[in-house]
Amino acid sequence: MMALVSRNISFSNARFGKFFLFNWCSLPQCHRQYIFLGFSTFNNLNRPLTGNGNKLPERKLLSSLTVGFRQFSENVKTQAKRVQRRKIAPEDSTSDKRGIGACQVSAYATCEEYNLEKIKEKLVEQNVYKPIESMEDPLSKGGADVIHAVANYPVTPEPRHIFFFREGSVVFWNTPELECLSVLDFLKRYQIGSYKKDLILNERELMTYSYTTTAKKSQIIANNFCLSKAQGRSNMEIDLEKFTLSNAMSLSVKLALWEASLNQYIDSVEYVVEDLKCGKKLRISRKEVTCKTGELFALRHSINLSSDLLDVPDFYWENDDLETLYLQLCNYFNIPRRTRVMNEKLNHCMELVELLTSHLSDRHHVRLEWMIIVLIMIEVVIEIIHASK
Repeated sequence: MMALVSRNISFSNARFGKFFLFNWCSLPQCHRQYIFLGFSTFNNLNRPLTGNGNKLPERKLLSSLTVGFRQFSENVKTQAKRVQRRKIAPEDSTSDKRGIGACQVSAYATCEEYNLEKIKEKLVEQNVYKPIESMEDPLSKGGADVIHAVANYPVTPEPRHIFFFREGSVVFWNTPELECLSVLDFLKRYQIGSYKKDLILNERELMTYSYTTTAKKSQIIANNFCLSKAQGRSNMEIDLEKFTLSNAMSLSVKLALWEASLNQYIDSVEYVVEDLKCGKKLRISRKEVTCKTGELFALRHSINLSSDLLDVPDFYWENDDLETLYLQLCNYFNIPRRTRVMNEKLNHCMELVELLTSHLSDRHHVRLEWMIIVLIMIEVVIEIIHASK
């Protein structure tokens, strides 16, 4: 590449030569191809070279360089415009950082509600995942609104578990991402109030887990959920602790979807705040304000009334050990603090909506008063005309 540059460019201008060499060396390899395109174009357009040693026209040189630099700058701008995603997983969530003996658990929230009865029927019919039903299983008799399924066809010694929650979230244990996406496609037929696919994938939760025989209780160590396999512990106890982590992760990912919805709502009313600050006429109608009020109340209802964000689920009332673990996991995912921040934002949005409603109502009343004044003036003018006749 540098041979091509030296053969086609006379570096009589020292400042240009130093500037180009400095910037060329500082560019990453993946971006030099755009500059090379410009030099290649110039080389093809200006053969053969003049034999008298005269310098090539700078205008043609700059025009050919512009092609490469323009494509390079467009690529840089595209990368700069990429939106930073919310951190959805701990630092060791990727497969190459799991560590020895560690597997992955992933949680997705895809809709407002699942039809668990239909899902269960289809799982039994397909016979790919087996729903666990046992009179000894606390999940079956304890009132937990969830389907716990295990893959019938093992791939690794560690079984693949899936927890389907009625609230519209699903948690996979030791399940490859391709299989997770396949199950998500299967769930589309049984969803109520589906979310957008890109939002589902961006707001997922990932975590690693492993087994230990030294600890008596399961706990989180260095962003890794260590399941206790101490002597005397049954597989049912381990499955219940898996359910507890799944329950906490399902709440966290569901809350993440609501946080994203609230951020979109805030962005949608940002221009109204600017109009209020600048004293301009509001560019929103009473009907739009009513719709915004309905969206806000629906989101507030979902967070505070239709979820377990503010209270412990009934299932844990008879399982004290699991309740303690559940509360620890909720604190790990910052669910109480995030819920409190969400409610504070909702209160602020409610104050804004009330202000807009009051302002538009006052403006409507003023308009009605002026209409009445105009009608009275018209009536007075008509009476004066009749009296003059």
